[in-house]
Amino acid sequence: MAQSSVPQQPSGRPAVVDPRRLPAASEATRLLCAGAYLDDTYRDAVIDELYVHEERFAAASLGYDASRVLAHALRARRVELGWAAGILALWIVAIPLTKGLVVLLLAPFLVLGLARWVRGTAADAPFYRSVPALLLRWYGRLALLQAALFLLFLAFGDAGSGRPFDGPSGSSGDFLDLPVGLAVQEVWGIGTLEAWITLAVPFLVAWAVAAQRGQSARALTEELSRERFADQGSDPAERAEGARFRRLRDRIRIEQHARLVMYGAADPFCGAGTPYEPWSLSVELRPREDLDGRAPEPLDNGAVLRHVVPLLEALRIPSPHGSPQLQAAVRDRLRELEIDEVVFLPVDGLPARTAAPYAPGAFEAHRAGSIEEGGETRRHFLRVRVGGWGEEIVTTVFVRVHTQGGMLMLEVAPHVLRPVRELYRHADRNAHRYRHNHFLGKAVWALARTPRSVGHALATLWRSLGHSWRVLTAGHANALPEGPWISVRELGSDDEASLFQDMDVSRYLKSIQDRVANGVKTALHEAGYETGEFEQKIVHVAEGGTFIENTKGNVTIGHHNTVTSKSFTTSTTGGDRG
Repeated sequence: MAQSSVPQQPSGRPAVVDPRRLPAASEATRLLCAGAYLDDTYRDAVIDELYVHEERFAAASLGYDASRVLAHALRARRVELGWAAGILALWIVAIPLTKGLVVLLLAPFLVLGLARWVRGTAADAPFYRSVPALLLRWYGRLALLQAALFLLFLAFGDAGSGRPFDGPSGSSGDFLDLPVGLAVQEVWGIGTLEAWITLAVPFLVAWAVAAQRGQSARALTEELSRERFADQGSDPAERAEGARFRRLRDRIRIEQHARLVMYGAADPFCGAGTPYEPWSLSVELRPREDLDGRAPEPLDNGAVLRHVVPLLEALRIPSPHGSPQLQAAVRDRLRELEIDEVVFLPVDGLPARTAAPYAPGAFEAHRAGSIEEGGETRRHFLRVRVGGWGEEIVTTVFVRVHTQGGMLMLEVAPHVLRPVRELYRHADRNAHRYRHNHFLGKAVWALARTPRSVGHALATLWRSLGHSWRVLTAGHANALPEGPWISVRELGSDDEASLFQDMDVSRYLKSIQDRVANGVKTALHEAGYETGEFEQKIVHVAEGGTFIENTKGNVTIGHHNTVTSKSFTTSTTGGDRG
């Protein structure tokens, strides 16, 4: 078996790296950490994937640090648990103090919380959710209004008589003729003190809700601020966790950036983002006619990649700008293009997660064995990555070349990670607005969220108990290892990107794929093989368009191109088409 290696690639970064450019300090990492404080569902998913299921390998983390996101997810849960316990304690203590009268408020609060749960968090709730939620919401509001009026009636009573209530003539009279407030007083022994305590409970809960929001806002504007986040050593989230977290953190940091990718069969590219028109082609290796009887040179996979890599490296170099100063000022993200080789290994067959071959030298052994074998489960790829917009837009292209039976096969699998969710991107702005709001604004915000606080506190405790119970009883610690099920980066990504970001992705992909195609064509020509068939399948037209024959049909990129397939013929006269 021929062993052709691709030369070690420079990182493309200066000798002294700005700490803010490291994955653990990237903007994507910071915003995902903020999402752990803002999104209960996202936080629970992070904890479940990376903390509860410790038999699962961490997904490839491109441009971010999953272990730091887990640290803040656990910290956010711990803080929320404390406030949830405090809010429930207020209601529990109030029950004996008010002789059960507080139930008049607690019941409509639970109904309002149920209405929010029924509707869900979607912006446009479906009919079968929105209508029941609307009915529950108004029922809860009317019940709350009735309870409040009743409590005020009990609290103020008849100040002139010295009693909470008197009958119309000043005497007690028959029980059925008494006001409702007096009946409650005589039957349950409830007086004005219990009524005032009951009225005070929602305001105490509102204070707790406001204090919780204030603590979260401080974490977002101080600990997770752009200025402080780069200093990972001073991050309180990583210092406050226990031995289990530290053990899993160390495993994640080994796995997430390793060039040996342990994968599950269902999603081998987990962590790379959404597939972006993957394509492949095969060509016959025919000797050129101008060789004058000479045999063409042997062409293996490594030899082809050695022609591709220098062309990709050249994308880092700015075009001449007239002076070194202007050239050095170019900020195109292609200057930081990363090129490395990765080997995908299946998880199946490993006895434990710790048995993965991450020892020094293991990757080189697998790379040397996989680059030429063209195996089904162990696969070698050239990975080309561009991280833009603070690693919020990550474009990754996986390239695989294989020669077999006088054929050359080229596989290109582009993937794109979209920006972090809009809620997380606006975390700084929303937290700043809350902290600098006046007292009345904060009070109104807290009171509006007081009814749902009971249900939210119960749900928080229930989910936390569920995580703890699964950690104790599900046996994940000694289970057979699994590939990653989800990527916390993909889970926290939006579905859309801005026009500028889409334009950048298109430019990165076109540049990389064009260089890959040129490198393969050059390798074929220099080894003494015909390139005509290859050029027919990847055609560079005068306008710079590219024709690619892929598994879904024909794709044209460019202007005024003609696409012909088995079923139709189309002429493109507009912009880029895909």
